[in-house]
Amino acid sequence: MKVDILAIGVHPDDVELSCSGTLLRYLDEGKTIGLLDLTRGELGTRGTAEIRDQEAADAARLMGASFRENVAMADGFFSNTRENVLKITEVLRWCRPEIVLANAPDDRHPDHGRASKLTYDACFYAGLPKISTTWKDGEPQAKWRPKNLYYYIQDFNLTPDFVIDISSTIERKMEVIKAFRSQFHVPEAKEYAKEDATPISGSDFMEFLKAKARTYGRPAGYEFGEGFITSRTPGVQDLFGLD
Repeated sequence: MKVDILAIGVHPDDVELSCSGTLLRYLDEGKTIGLLDLTRGELGTRGTAEIRDQEAADAARLMGASFRENVAMADGFFSNTRENVLKITEVLRWCRPEIVLANAPDDRHPDHGRASKLTYDACFYAGLPKISTTWKDGEPQAKWRPKNLYYYIQDFNLTPDFVIDISSTIERKMEVIKAFRSQFHVPEAKEYAKEDATPISGSDFMEFLKAKARTYGRPAGYEFGEGFITSRTPGVQDLFGLD
């Protein structure tokens, strides 16, 4: 189950909110995508873990991902332990991505920054041959280290190191996000209308997401964009290839 890109989010819907436009673009170009959620989002104000499991499966199907895994760390209370590093390491060695996309290193939700560091550590340790892991079949896994790790930008307006043009996929991104009916403004999802409101459950949040994509795209000359932060200094071989 090798994929080109593995997108990791600590909560189901992190990936959809922050980098699904980019994933959809590369799917259109023939690349393969895998999704990994670190928790089931069980502390979320709206919905339940079981509801979010189904919503995550629906979003992955809409997106066209090759798989979606969940390693069920404790939402809100996970830490950077050997056990949790190995949970991510096993998935990395199983699907062997060239690129990993991960939570923002600094954000409003404290889980995001901790997940960012945890993912960075797992990407490093996955390349050490003396760390032994197995996957679902019980067979020993070979080492694997992704070529690149990039952090997608979430709630805080961080300064990106680069921006991906998602002008061709912005509308599909919004539809994928709406698969999480319990979390966001979906008028036909009347069963959640009486649940507590959150900063992301109002209709204005969808407008905010599109405005944010315009804001990140504009400096690069794109109608809509998604911003990313690098984990290391990238090399550029062709100045004329930069937008």
